[in-house]
Amino acid sequence: MSVDLRANPYFLDDEGVQWVEDTIASMSIEEKIGQLFFNMGSSRDEEYLKMTVNKYHIGGIRYNPAKAAEVHEQNRILQENSRIPLIIACNTEAGGNGACVDGTYIGQQTKIGATRDVKYARALGKLSNTEAAAIGCNLSFAPVSDIYYNWHNPVVGLRTYGNDCERVIEMTKAYMDGAHEVPGFACAAKHFPGDGWDDRDQHVANSVNPCTCEEWDATFGRIYQNLIDNGLEAIMAGHIMLPSYTRALNPDIKDDDIMPATLSPELLTGLLKGKMGFNGMVLTDASHMVGLTCRMKRRDMLPHAIAAGCDMFLFFNDMDEDFASMMKGYETGVITEERLSDALHRILGLKAHMGLHKKAKTELVPPASRIAEVVGCAEHKAVQKEISEKALTLVKYKDEDVLPVTPERYKRIMIVYVGGLEAKGGIGGAMKRMMGGAASPAERLKEKLEAKGFEARIYESPMEKIQKRIAAGEKVDFNIYFAGKDTISDFVGAQDLIITLVDVPGGFQAVARPGFGMTKGGGEIPWYVHELPVLVVGCQQPTILADIPQARTYINIYDTQDSTLNAFVDALGAGKDAFKGQDPIDSFCGMWDTHL
Repeated sequence: MSVDLRANPYFLDDEGVQWVEDTIASMSIEEKIGQLFFNMGSSRDEEYLKMTVNKYHIGGIRYNPAKAAEVHEQNRILQENSRIPLIIACNTEAGGNGACVDGTYIGQQTKIGATRDVKYARALGKLSNTEAAAIGCNLSFAPVSDIYYNWHNPVVGLRTYGNDCERVIEMTKAYMDGAHEVPGFACAAKHFPGDGWDDRDQHVANSVNPCTCEEWDATFGRIYQNLIDNGLEAIMAGHIMLPSYTRALNPDIKDDDIMPATLSPELLTGLLKGKMGFNGMVLTDASHMVGLTCRMKRRDMLPHAIAAGCDMFLFFNDMDEDFASMMKGYETGVITEERLSDALHRILGLKAHMGLHKKAKTELVPPASRIAEVVGCAEHKAVQKEISEKALTLVKYKDEDVLPVTPERYKRIMIVYVGGLEAKGGIGGAMKRMMGGAASPAERLKEKLEAKGFEARIYESPMEKIQKRIAAGEKVDFNIYFAGKDTISDFVGAQDLIITLVDVPGGFQAVARPGFGMTKGGGEIPWYVHELPVLVVGCQQPTILADIPQARTYINIYDTQDSTLNAFVDALGAGKDAFKGQDPIDSFCGMWDTHL
């Protein structure tokens, strides 16, 4: 579909259109091929950065996390040395922390959804990307426009405004509107054609959206159409198959030839750019993901993604190898002259829409003094605090006399800290171990409770006690672990109330589940919900009731930021009415026993 640079979302004037045409006309074929690539920066070394723009002529970059000052300097070097201004993207789904590690975490989209207030979705878009713009970014890989239809889905997690299509429509647009308040900033909504149904994660397997054409039109289609109609500049194609529409647009297609959106001309050229009239830029999701790489050889996959309708490709594997594969795809006609020209017009059109063509190289990144003004500023943290207070969700409340929790009613509180199975291995656990030293959410909650006058302690499992004795040089009989139990009266007599703090990060590979260990009657699993008052608290993944259906009081707080834990402790003392949030998903996971 031929792009119209004077129409939505570019709205270029004659000067802008002329800049696009003149720039493309001045480019060598190597520069044209380079513009198709979004690099994932592997270094902030100046020579590396100069090499990426001078040798490979990249069109855009996303980078690994770092402090604001480091990212700012990286972006300055890139923009001042690139002949054509760069698109510099960030993952500001939940706050400015998606642009730099010292940016302000505002709140995950599900947390925003729990407030039921679109002003917070708009604030998320504006504040996050105000911080991102201060360090030289100009494109957000957000809003996440997926719907949490299946609690088994491992990717969506907290990265969705919920399971209600109308709320997702409303809040994704509000996020985009907030981002558009930042001069020159653009959005790339994801993950077209829509995640939230499949049990699998496209990082490691195929992923399928099973909607019929009619179901898709009424849900995901409406979300994307609303964003498109209101000025969405870019869309990230997910490695997600949509067989219904693929077959509808290509009735003779064989099952083996049905591709994820990233490689599907039916979904990108036929549905998105054709039927839906999307005139903006399409980019792939990350190209290391198995939902993409398992479909064809990499050397074929690169040019086929562009031929299918993607305009930019994320990311290089080996720079020389991938560049050569993309060039070969052009030389052999997989990428036609017409398709290359259209992609370049969309890429350069977006850069002109951002106003990059009007700025000197030294003006493309704001002065470093801007960082201190906005990144992590008090105003943004105040919004974070307000959202934390409004989002607290009392999902299940069977014992309706438990709240309020005050020192007069429950002086002695035991905190049982439950991590996820992934914490024992995988990237989440590895990152926690690398960070080291930081106080755990349980330790911080203990301090906050003690400051309110409670006597709080953190539960220590039988295995943890055994490990300490072994470390001290004792010879331990492991039968103590399997058979040594306290009496019920001793257990009940040791505390007045228990808070089970379930800190399980959502998303990526297997569905995140609590890791209780082999309890054998210990306190890890709340078997004692009829013995003592027990509050089960979901810190991240909001579907913990599936694994602890016996919980009689269940609360979702969505993260373990200090502002959130402060709000939680204050709400405990204030009582039921202090929990203002409304469940943005089905936290009961569609199960009857979770309601018991």
